Amino acid sequence: MSEAARTLLRGWLGRRLDAQRAAWLDAQVATLRQDAADETLDIALGMVPRKLGKAALELRDEDLAAARAAVPGWDPRGWSVTDAARILLLAGLPAGGKPFVERFRTLCQTADVAELETLYRGLPLYPEPASLLDQVGEGLRSNMRSVFEAIAHRNPYPRTHFDAHRWNHMVLKALFIGSPLAPIQGLDERANAELARIMLDFAHERWAAGRPVPFEIWRCVGPFAEGSAVDDLARALASDEATVRRAAALALAASPDRRAAKLLQDFPALAGDISGKRLTWATLQ
Repeated sequence: MSEAARTLLRGWLGRRLDAQRAAWLDAQVATLRQDAADETLDIALGMVPRKLGKAALELRDEDLAAARAAVPGWDPRGWSVTDAARILLLAGLPAGGKPFVERFRTLCQTADVAELETLYRGLPLYPEPASLLDQVGEGLRSNMRSVFEAIAHRNPYPRTHFDAHRWNHMVLKALFIGSPLAPIQGLDERANAELARIMLDFAHERWAAGRPVPFEIWRCVGPFAEGSAVDDLARALASDEATVRRAAALALAASPDRRAAKLLQDFPALAGDISGKRLTWATLQ
């Protein structure tokens, strides 16, 4: 963990802790610098909720800006005091001892749901991040939505470290479990033709079953929508649901197919909102 990130975490915690609790936390940090054995770490992590409580960290806009400046993409919104303290202790372990990936894997194997959420939220701050890929993949396969979202939502780790296959699997699973796509960092940046094909297949399956198609699918499709994919967008544009129509219009605006632009011209109100930046994926959420 960088010194900038460490300073931010300790400062945020300092605003939420009284002198006695802050002293306990600093003592654990000092102890782990001298004795980073598994047992010492386990005891410290286990004691955090009882010693420090589970109150919200209550970050301000300037705190979030400082987080992004310290670590690109770091977004600790929604973190609790317990989250921040546990991540401070874990990410601040001294180098040169047991490989971090082994510690992380062991902790994940024995953690309860709340502990898993914390462990995965800390991914932007851990050392040797590429070595954690296999364990992060295990987290993605979890049947617990909150654990999945600790990895997928407001977390720069997938954008930075996932290959295309794992990225596409994550996005598709989000749809399967009803998790929104908007909080996924890099959703537009990591868009790819294979993901667009997968999204279209998913949409066809839903239509065939008489089930609604999540509007966020079209965000992944738009930049690659050509040929029959434009016909699919035209079908979505005819939806009775206003949100679906707007999503289809945004996807058509991103399509490289000339037919998409012509189709969008038949809906001047939507086209005008898009060109005037009144309708964007951010405003649609």
